[in-house]
This record gives sequence, C-alpha cells and structure tokens, in this order.
Amino acid sequence: MSDFFDDENYNDGFEEDSYEHGMNLDLWRRLLGYTLSYRVEASILGVCAVTTAISEIAFPLITRAVIDQVAESGAALNYWYYGSLYMGFVALLAVSVGGFIWFGGKLRTHVSHDIRADGFANLQRLSFSFYDFRPVGWLMARMTSDVERLSNILAWGLLDLIWGCTMMLGIAVAMLFMDVSLGLIVLSVIPVLAWISLKFQRMILRSAREVRKTNSRITGSFNESIMGVRTTKAFVKEAENLKGFGTLTDTMFSASVLNKIQAALYLPLVLTLGAVASGLALVFGGLEVIWGTITAGTLVAFLAYARHFFEPIQELANWFAEMQMAQASAERIISLIESEPEIQDSADVRSRIAAPAGTAGLALDGYHDRIEQIRLEGVSFAYEPEHPVLKNVDLTINQGENIAIVGSTGGGKSTLVNLICRFYEPTAGSIRIDGVDYRERSLKWLQSNLGIVLQSSHIFGGTIRENIRYGRLDASDQDVTDAARRACAHDFIVAMEKGYDTEVGEGGSKLSAGQKQLISFARAVLADPKILIMDEATSSVDTVTEKQIQRGMRELLRGRISLVIAHRLSTIRDADRILVIEHGSIIEAGNHDELMQVQGRYHRLYTQQSLSQFTKESRSWQSAS
Repeated sequence: MSDFFDDENYNDGFEEDSYEHGMNLDLWRRLLGYTLSYRVEASILGVCAVTTAISEIAFPLITRAVIDQVAESGAALNYWYYGSLYMGFVALLAVSVGGFIWFGGKLRTHVSHDIRADGFANLQRLSFSFYDFRPVGWLMARMTSDVERLSNILAWGLLDLIWGCTMMLGIAVAMLFMDVSLGLIVLSVIPVLAWISLKFQRMILRSAREVRKTNSRITGSFNESIMGVRTTKAFVKEAENLKGFGTLTDTMFSASVLNKIQAALYLPLVLTLGAVASGLALVFGGLEVIWGTITAGTLVAFLAYARHFFEPIQELANWFAEMQMAQASAERIISLIESEPEIQDSADVRSRIAAPAGTAGLALDGYHDRIEQIRLEGVSFAYEPEHPVLKNVDLTINQGENIAIVGSTGGGKSTLVNLICRFYEPTAGSIRIDGVDYRERSLKWLQSNLGIVLQSSHIFGGTIRENIRYGRLDASDQDVTDAARRACAHDFIVAMEKGYDTEVGEGGSKLSAGQKQLISFARAVLADPKILIMDEATSSVDTVTEKQIQRGMRELLRGRISLVIAHRLSTIRDADRILVIEHGSIIEAGNHDELMQVQGRYHRLYTQQSLSQFTKESRSWQSAS
C-alpha cells in the first residue's frame, strides 16, 4: 500500500496539460451559467450591490457640501436637510447590505447544489473506462472542496464584481466632475496596477494548481488508508504509510505557503498604490486649495474618494487572487461535468427512444419478454492497442443456456463478460442480440435486463431489506423475503436481532463475507434478469452454503441466459457448456464430460483441483483423528 503515496504510481494530474495557462474566460462564462439560472436572486443581488456602491459614493459628496456651506455661510447650515439626507443613505445602505448577505448566501447554496447535482448525475452516466484512470480521491475532491470554492466565487465574487465596478466608476466620474486634472492624477496609478495584476496572475495560478493537485492526492490517501486499514495492520505497514503521507503533506505545505506568499505580496502592492494615490491627492489638492482652484470641501471629498477608490480594488484583487486559485478547481469540475461516456446510445437509438409510443422502430429496442440469443462474431478487445485481451472470439449463447467460463488469471474471462454486458464495446467484431447489433439497441434496456453477482458484491449502508430491494425498488416486503429464501439467505437474516431491518454498516461491515454474498444473490433473484452474470459468485461462502445456493439457483437459471466465471471447477459440472479461455481465445468448449474425455486444458485444471481438494480433506481428517 505504500506505493499509493509514490507520485509515479498515484498521479491525478493526468489532465493538467490540457488546461489553460492564464485566465480562461470561456470557462468562467460557462460556470457563470449556474448563477444566472437563478435570475431573480442574481438580479436582486446586483441591485443590492449597486445600491450599496451608490450609498457609499454619496457620503463624501454630502460631506463636501456641508464643509463648503459652512465655509461660505457659517451657522446658516441646514442641519435637518443634510442630517435627513445622510440618515436616508445610511438606512439604504443597511437594507442593501442585509439584502446581499441574504440573497448572496441563498445563491451560493443553490449554485453549490446544482454543480454537485450535475457532477453526480454525470458520474452515473460515465462508462467503466472513466473510473479505470480516476482515483476515488480525485473524484471526492472534485465534489467537495472544489465545488465549495467555486460556489463562493460564483455568488460572492459576482456581488463584489458588481459592487466594485459600480463603486470605481461612480468615484471616477465624481472625481473628474469635481476637478478633471486632480482626478486624472489620482487615476494615474491604474496602469501600474494593471501591469502588476498581469504579472501575479500566472504565478498565483501555477501555484494554485499545484495546491489543488496535491489536495486531491491527500484526499485519495485518506480514502485508501481507511479502506485498506486491515491490510495495513496485517502487514505492519503503518510507518511506511505515515512516511508516504508525510511526503504528500510536505508537498501540500510548500505549495500552499508559496501560493499564500504570492497572494500576500499582491494585496499589499494594491494597498501601496492606494496610499500613493491618496498622497498625490493630498499634495496636488492642497496646492489647488491654496491657489483657490478648488474648495476645502472638494479636497476632503477627493481624499475620501482616493481612499475609497482602492477599497473595491483591494476586494477585487482578493477575489482575483482567489479566482487564480479557483480556476484549477473550475477546470477540474468542468472536465467532470462535461466528460462524455465512451459507451452511449447512438443518435439513431436516442431518436428512436424519443419517438412516440407504438411507432415502428421501438420493437428494435427489445421490448419483449425474452432474449433468445446472444452471438459474438469475430470479437476482439484491447484496453491498450498493443496489448489485446480478446482475439477474434466467436460464440453463440441461446436462451436457457448456462455457460461456464474458466481459465487462467488474466486470460480474458471477465473482459468477455464485460463486453457482453456492454460495460465496454468490442474494438473489432460485433455482438448481436436476437440478430441485431447491440449498439443499435438501447444501453439502458440491455443493462436493465442484467443481473450480476460479483466475487465481492457491494453492500450499501442501510438495512438488509433495503439492500435486497435494490434489485427491484418497487418490490414488496413479501417479494424481498421470497427472494431471500430462494437465495438461501432467509435463515441467517431472521436469526439476526432485527431480522430484515438489521443495519449492515458501511460497506456491509457488520456482515461476514458469506452473508454479504448471500444478500447479493437475493438481490439478483429479486431483479429476475433475462441475463444473469456470476463472477466467482460463490468463492466467499463455505462448501455447505455453496451447495445450498446451487440448489436455489437452479430454478433461477432456468429459462434465461446465464454466464458463470469460476475458478472452483466443481461448482460448474452441471453447466450446459464450459468455455476454456487462455490468452484471449476460446481454446476448448463443451460440457464437463466432453472436456474430460478430450483430456486437454480443462482436464488438467480439474484434475489438479480435485487432487488438491482431496489432499486438503485428508489432512483435515487426519488432524481430527
């Protein structure tokens, strides 16, 4: 397990080369669609931001008017007028700030929900091949911390953008209206600010990507450590795991410190430029007051505006730095949401499914009671072109046949079954169901007619009843009980404290391996599939339980196509046909008696297993004696 922490073995940065090196505005426009889908909330948020900016712009103008009127007429100041005006803008500011806090939080929650929903929905659509190269930690980081960061940007960042732009535009117009030359002097620092922003953009983005990439690895390491804790303790590898995890956290620490240093340097530079602008306003404005070009009130207003002008710039600079860091998250989220399944219905199939009920092409999608035949014609497959897994396989399976598949590990047994299930598609040749290429049929139809029992089937958190009902969600309690009886699971279930309502724990942690397998059998029985796949399905149960299951499964297998992958050859003696697969090809086919007479590969495998089993039983008998 220590290899997990080796960067060469665990690298979630496989997609990095495809990312933009600078700000990707098209990417942010696509993400902004999540915000704009809530037009009412976004509009109210925009109005609150503009109202807040206008209120803040009004205060220096009121102060200017008060100072100039006092200087001109002394005690003749209209206190009620200016007091009411000031309090009116204070009340308007309070309402608008409360509004953007309320609607900003509401919008952020909506955006976070929608991004997660789209991401999870697409994860359900994606093909098996997508998960072959994406560690669990990579996916977990996308759906948690990355989504949280983006939702903050798309809600509060939008608010600050509207508020900041309104504030800066209003202040610039007010300064130029009061005195053009002094206004231009204060605004002269903006080109310098733009140049500094462009310089820091690339640096912050580069370090942010490293932070996000390492964070994914750390998330994955947590998941891997928890899932493999028993193996870790059994082989006493805690120290090696801790060392590897320490390497990851050190990398995360270094990347995070560099990123924060860059952001910390950027923001003070903005503050410094603001101070320079205020100094310029004070120096040149003071001279203009002495010369009589502007009033004292105008100078006070300029100083306030020079200070306030850079407040939104500081806030936007903060969000700008955050956007640099969040772009790495945005790129990964979009890549997840927009990933296309490698295996999906063709345009023709989709249009046929969308056609009104009863039209002529729907029969092609297999809406009938039985699947009569599956035929493989010249089927080849390779995960990588230079390493073929299956080579030119021809096979016909008729309705009601029980086909057993045996052979050496890595010979292509599971791949053959995966192709029939259309988890992958042939790289050459075709697979036909009742004479029609299965790529011309609905993917949902085929896989909804599948029942699969794996060597270690997944048990979901919840009760035993809920896990069995997963095979057919509309099943009654009686249906669940009947399925458990047929799968020989009923006796051990009723013996438990709460029976069918017993909580199984995460991943079925409260059940034995055999009990989990019996529940998965019951789930398959309840689904009543037209095609039943069993991949080493009885390897986790003892011999007595296995015989009980076989008796219960005979009726389940009757009348449907079934494929059984088995290493324990004694369990498949009654199969209608046994296929021996080696190096991607079917080298022998026939029933048990026929293959034993041939005395080929199957005969050797069966003889070796029988001898091994006999030796084991003899030793057990001698020990008991």
